[in-house]
Amino acid sequence: MDKIINGINDLIWSNALIILCMGVGIYFSIVTRFLQVRYLKEMVKLLFDGKSSAKGVSSFQAFAIAISGRIGTGNIAGVATAIAMGGPGAVFWMWVIAFLGSASAFIEATLGQVYKQVNNGQYRGGPSFYIEKGLGIKWYAIVFAIATVISTAILLPGVQSNSIALSVKNAFDIPVAYTGAGVAILLGLIIFGGVKRIGKVAEIVVPFMAGGYILMSLVIIGINFTQIPSVFSLIIRSAFDLEPAFAGIFGMAVAWGVKRGIYSNEAGQGTAPHAAAAAEVSHPAKQGLVQAFSVYVDTLFVCTATALMILFTGKYNVLNSSGGFIVENIPGAKIGAEYTQLAIASHFPSLGAGFIAISLLFFAFTTIMAYYYIAETNLSYLDKSGNKIWVYLLRILILVATFYGTIKTAEAAWTLGDIGVGIMAWLNVVAIVLLRKPALKVLKDYERQRKLGKDPVFVAKDAGIENTEEW
Repeated sequence: MDKIINGINDLIWSNALIILCMGVGIYFSIVTRFLQVRYLKEMVKLLFDGKSSAKGVSSFQAFAIAISGRIGTGNIAGVATAIAMGGPGAVFWMWVIAFLGSASAFIEATLGQVYKQVNNGQYRGGPSFYIEKGLGIKWYAIVFAIATVISTAILLPGVQSNSIALSVKNAFDIPVAYTGAGVAILLGLIIFGGVKRIGKVAEIVVPFMAGGYILMSLVIIGINFTQIPSVFSLIIRSAFDLEPAFAGIFGMAVAWGVKRGIYSNEAGQGTAPHAAAAAEVSHPAKQGLVQAFSVYVDTLFVCTATALMILFTGKYNVLNSSGGFIVENIPGAKIGAEYTQLAIASHFPSLGAGFIAISLLFFAFTTIMAYYYIAETNLSYLDKSGNKIWVYLLRILILVATFYGTIKTAEAAWTLGDIGVGIMAWLNVVAIVLLRKPALKVLKDYERQRKLGKDPVFVAKDAGIENTEEW
């Protein structure tokens, strides 16, 4: 079974997907004239613009829900894994895919807004909705919806809960089954409260968890201030195979940097458009820009914080693809969150394991919460009758998957998670390329109104876009 799972994963995550994601990011960056740079100030301003309504959440709540999904175990364990498999140069390629992916994130989030619908009194949207309405290919939309429900309800929660359980056991010696039960119960209390409760929890927890983690990293960066030039130099030299210690692993650096970058920031993966569609905004491009900024928060802030803590302290190993280690600074350490734990513990011996365990609890738990929201949105697409039985079954399914993830092996959890992410990425990236024209029309309309000094308000007919229900 392991061979079959690994074979599927290798097929999905072939060089073709890596090239596709980077190529699409480059294309959207060029055709939008690098909006991820031009509109950076506007992104921050729009983050706090708008209020929630009976049908939708505020821009910040939608941002928080999306960040809940983006910031997870990939920001702690995933960054460490990228360094272990691709060397310090993998961090550079995580930055590259985040910068390029920000443009892709704008496109998919904008499309999510344009083609959103009201199901059971609440805004719903995402790739399934824009594939059906924008492309008119219903079978494609159904395939995405089914794949996403399977991925976010079954395959992906285990990655997050497994990391929580292992870090808690390492820090506090609490059995993984106990942690799994506790996480499942807490998750149940939130998801049975519906979408509004998820948004409210996310807007409170997300700033707190990200802020606390970044603050710790800033303390360690400050302690190692004099090493900043040498560490950044190491990252860049390693990224282009110019560092003798990591010579010959350029391909691994690119592959693992892009792979873990996509897993972490989710740009182009098709998850964030679900949250983007739930926002109450006057123009789809506004939420597109907010979601583009969320990619920066995830990778350029949180992932970089993890990488710097690890590289400053030298608490990492780098594997040789032919066996053994290229660098073995911490013999016997497990690949993943333990690198970050050891990095923090090198400066604060009594905090390392506990701080990471608590950080992972917040990071991974809010990600599972976001997974549920995404799964429910796609279920609402598949079953427009609003049958509550399916919703309750979905809730039970994700709770079981969350608990089971804590007791299975970490390697199996990550492989299944990678398969889920990869399937969604393939389906969504192709869709947003095919739907580039309406997305770019929305951007053009937004820019036109801004030049006239207006606060942009979207009217689909004026922008030349059809098949929208809420505009």
